[in-house]
Amino acid sequence: MGDSVQTGHRIVHRKLRKREVTVQMQENVKETIQERRMKTVADSQVEQSYLLMPRHINGDGRLFGGRLLEWIDEVAGIVAKRHAESEVVTACLDNMVFKSGAYRNDTVVVRGHLTYVGKSSMEVRVDSYREALDGTRTVINRVHVVMVAVDENGKPRAVPGLIVEGESAQAEWEAAKKRVELRKIRHAEGF
Repeated sequence: MGDSVQTGHRIVHRKLRKREVTVQMQENVKETIQERRMKTVADSQVEQSYLLMPRHINGDGRLFGGRLLEWIDEVAGIVAKRHAESEVVTACLDNMVFKSGAYRNDTVVVRGHLTYVGKSSMEVRVDSYREALDGTRTVINRVHVVMVAVDENGKPRAVPGLIVEGESAQAEWEAAKKRVELRKIRHAEGF
């Protein structure tokens, strides 16, 4: 099943099989373009919980910040791998500010979800909380992690697009676009 449309100097044939679009130029040149697959935020979101043990605690009796950073990177990596369906690498983290601490025997919850997708990069918002016995959560911090999908040679590869559903997700997408531009400026400045 397909249809043909003549536009200017080319004839476009659309084939629905295998989600491919074939463009045939009048000069008999063929080019195949893959349509970008799309996925939702829910397809890749992650939540992990940890019980703080003595090995997680620093000399001041609080959760060691490096341990939390490790968990944040793990969650961001899982979110990105689920979305990209490939290996990923961490490119950068934005503004890791601690709002509160966590202590021995506390439960720490780390949640991640996509806020933005570029060609090969993905921005993952990761929130961490201290969870009380009654289930209430206190924010420890929020960080945006940029992950890049890579192929078997470690080179960036294309990722599926992101379906942005709802006002909250749309607001996160718009804010992420601003952060992308700020990262480009900082990169040009050598940071």
